[in-house]
Amino acid sequence: MQTETLEEFYQNKIKEVPANLGRETGHFNVFNMKVHASGQAPRYSRRSFYKIALSRGRGFYHYADKSIEVSGTTLMFFNPNVPYTWQSLSPDTTGYFCIFKEGFFTERMRGSLTDFPMFAPGGKPAYFLNDIQDQQVSAIFERMLEEIQSDYVHKYDLLMNYVTEVIHYALKLLPSEKLYHQSDAKTRITSVFTELLERQFPIESQDQRFELRSANDFAKQLSVHVNHLNRAIKETTGRTTTEHIFERLASEAKTLLRHTDWNISEISYCLGFEEPAHFNKFFRKQLDTTPTAYRNL
Repeated sequence: MQTETLEEFYQNKIKEVPANLGRETGHFNVFNMKVHASGQAPRYSRRSFYKIALSRGRGFYHYADKSIEVSGTTLMFFNPNVPYTWQSLSPDTTGYFCIFKEGFFTERMRGSLTDFPMFAPGGKPAYFLNDIQDQQVSAIFERMLEEIQSDYVHKYDLLMNYVTEVIHYALKLLPSEKLYHQSDAKTRITSVFTELLERQFPIESQDQRFELRSANDFAKQLSVHVNHLNRAIKETTGRTTTEHIFERLASEAKTLLRHTDWNISEISYCLGFEEPAHFNKFFRKQLDTTPTAYRNL
């Protein structure tokens, strides 16, 4: 599964990359869908940025292990943790969308975007709008488009307020319950599990710790029952959830033993083991040798 970066987004959709993109921790931009329509086929992938879209048209948003049927005007929220794609069923889709990095909010306000239900793991991202609601939300996006072109020194503070206004507008609405488990839902949930597992690595400092260590941990993060997660992964990969976790954990343990000077206790802690003895037992079971013996090979 691919991850689309901001640079790739601008290269593929806008054909021009902002000069200061690599230096911005809290990038923000807003677009009119009609102006910046893409002729490329949709890719099911994770993005490295947040996105809010107001779209008018028919189609399906495939989101994590679910699919959401869209007809008319829909307000959609996407976060970097969950892969998604759009399957259009109508020739023309109009509307607006804005994209931003986590720092766009955290530099200006306390708290996390995942405090909002639509950005929380397992949150419901779709809000259907009637004509009046379409006009009201469209007006907010129009103000964003106008402000992004201005020379006002505090314009990004104002733009954050507009984004927050859209979020709170959605919170007043009931999210769509029209969710469909498609035939490839097991593949999607496996992709999300794999992404969540991989994004915990590599371990690059002793302050970093492997947190999602069990099938239950991942199931809670994805807001699915652990049995559903286990069945999906077993059916799509032929291996258990625990086998995937342990294999990746053992691989990282070998890397840390070979390429750092951290002692066994420090490596054990970073990999989520409360005691070095537990790490030794795990390592011996997975690789038929001890961490010390492996390091001395």
